[in-house]
This record gives sequence, structure tokens and C-alpha cells, in this order.
Amino acid sequence: MIRWTFLLFALTAFGADWPQWRGPNRDGVSRETGLLDSWPPGGPSVVWKTNGLGAGYSSLAISNGRIYSQGQRNRQEFVAAFDVATGKKLWETATSGDYRNDRGDGPRGTPTIDGNRLYAMTGDGVVVCIDTESGKIVWSQNVAQKFGGSIPQWGYSESPLIDGGRLIVMPGGREASLVSLSKTDGRLQWRAGGDRAGYSSAIAVTVGGVKQVIALSGEAAIGVQEDNGELLWHYTKVSNRTANIATPIYFDGSVFFSTNYGTGCALLKLAPKTMSEVYFSNEMKNHYSSSVLMDGYLYGYNDSILTAMQFATGKVAWKNRSVGKGSVVLADKHLYLLSEEGTIGLAQPDPGAYKEISRFQVAKGSLPTWSPLVISDGRMYFRDQDNLTSFDIRK
Repeated sequence: MIRWTFLLFALTAFGADWPQWRGPNRDGVSRETGLLDSWPPGGPSVVWKTNGLGAGYSSLAISNGRIYSQGQRNRQEFVAAFDVATGKKLWETATSGDYRNDRGDGPRGTPTIDGNRLYAMTGDGVVVCIDTESGKIVWSQNVAQKFGGSIPQWGYSESPLIDGGRLIVMPGGREASLVSLSKTDGRLQWRAGGDRAGYSSAIAVTVGGVKQVIALSGEAAIGVQEDNGELLWHYTKVSNRTANIATPIYFDGSVFFSTNYGTGCALLKLAPKTMSEVYFSNEMKNHYSSSVLMDGYLYGYNDSILTAMQFATGKVAWKNRSVGKGSVVLADKHLYLLSEEGTIGLAQPDPGAYKEISRFQVAKGSLPTWSPLVISDGRMYFRDQDNLTSFDIRK
């Protein structure tokens, strides 16, 4: 069922796409401007509501007027495409059998859009390449089985990294913690390491002319040379034995990692083929969500407490309970906060103090709202399992 509150005209520009996990640069930051500075008590205007996304915690990828996500229904995982303007489902493609878990069934990873191809990883370790126009599968392979990986306790949760002609994921096999596949046909290019899989998604950075793939496995933070898979460094201090989830954050030659379950965070200074620890702290323990970085400060959840922390030093600026334990993205110099209980908040990213501007409550089901908010082309998108809502946040 779809409900419109007003008619949207056809989109003609797509400069504000959100084509992968955590946005254009995998950092949780939208480059959009011209967004509302505050919201009415009931929240921004609803553009439309739709359903049919199925079960799962997959977030959204938005590109060229389409929304893509993963879900599960009737013992089948799938990828689906929806129209940005209306919320109408355009196609649905089965990808794998069902994934079941006591913390919620279905896929966890977010699709990655690259041109006219979509890449996704299912909860049980199938990597699939799909034509975005037709929804037809181009190629598919179970990387968990192929590379000897074991499905993590709460399912594969990774969002594939596309870097040039490479598709990089973490099967977690004994000799294939991280693998690079040809994005064209799935052919193996290299394999690296032997750690079990974590729940985090990799990033690619260039340091001193050497491109590295940086990832958080089930056992360590790791750096791998992008062109040949050489393992450059392996840092175990930030890893816990339960779940390493947050996406690494890179800035100005340094990379930040954070985990919960009593562990903490670390900043590593990178060289072309080595790293050194700048600090380790227990003041920012990201659980299921990742921090964002603005003007030298990280804003993220130290377990359930929203925290502002200086990136370079680890010094805490403030802590606040905010909307409750949740996730955060950044757009137009505002923090967009989503609690796992369905409270959505808007705050200023000010290192001086927590400054909340607006908040409202959305209806939700019985499971926590773990899929983070997505900001794209003047819209804010909220997914709660089978349901998706588009809010107008343009001025």
C-alpha cells in the first residue's frame, strides 16, 4: 500500500544520490545543503509511505531516481527497487534462501550501486551482481562456501566495496579473510589474511601513493594493499570477541576504529605499508552504528550515550543521552539521529555542548530500528523492516 500526501514531479538531477552504505564516501555524510533547520513537533512532511521491503536491517542505496534495498519474505532473501518519486516497487529479485536469527530475520548489508550494476551480500554469504534497470542477475556466488568462511552469529552484515574493477568483501575464510573479485564476473583477483568475518564494511584510502583496503574483521583492524592483497598491518587491540561492527573512519592520514562490548576505540596513523597507534580509549564504544566526523570532532554513540570526541586526541567534549541509543548521519551541518526505539532527532554538531533542535516519534514494529536514516535529494528516508517512509526535509 502506498500513500501520497502531495504529487512529486519527475526528478531531473541526481547530484544528491546516496549510492551505497553510509553515503557517497562511506562516511555517513551527505553533501546536501538547503535542508530544514528545524522540524514541526510531528516531524517533517511525509511524501509517501510504502511497504514490501520484507524483513531485515538492510539500509538503502539511492541512485538515478531509484531506491534499492534487501529484504526477506517466505523463506527467500531478495533485492528490490522502488521509485523515488512515488515509492512504487519496480522489481524484486530473489538472491538466496532465508536467513533466520533471534535478533531479526533477513539480510543486514546494504546494496552498492556502480553505474548500471548493483552489488549486494546476503545474510548467509551470497554475493550477487544485478542489472539495475531490469533486476536480472548478472552473476552470483556464495563466497562463504567458496572461501571457507563461517556465517557470523548474527549473519553477514557487510556492504560490498566497489573500487575500480574490484568488488571487495570479507568471507572470513582461513586463507581468505578478505577477497577481491572482478566486479564484472566475480572472478577471484586476490585473497588476504585468515581472520573470521566481522560485521563491518571496508573502505579504500591512499596513503603515500599506496592504496589500502582498510577493514575491521572479527579479530582485528587490518590494512591490505589494494592492487595485490598483501597484508600490510594487523591491529588486534580494538577488537572484541563478540561483534566488531562500526565502519572505519579515515581522515588526513589516520583511521579511527571503534567497538563495543567493553572494548573502545583507537586512532591509527598510517604510513604507506605500516601503522602506529596514536591513542586507545574506552570513551567511544560504537555498538551497531558508526560515528560521523565534522570539523575535527567525532559524533557517535559510546554504547547508548551520544558523545562528541576530538578525532586527533580522543579527548571527550561532551556526552548526552540525546534521543536514546541509536545511529547518526550528518547533512547540511546537522546531526540526524535515530534511536532504536523510533525517535528521530535533529541536533547541531557543536563541540561546545549538545544542542538538540527537534525530535519526533515514528510508529515502529517490535524489532529495534537499526537501519540508519538516509538523506538524499532533499528527502529523509526511514526504514522499519517491511516499511519505508519518505520525508520532505527541503527548506
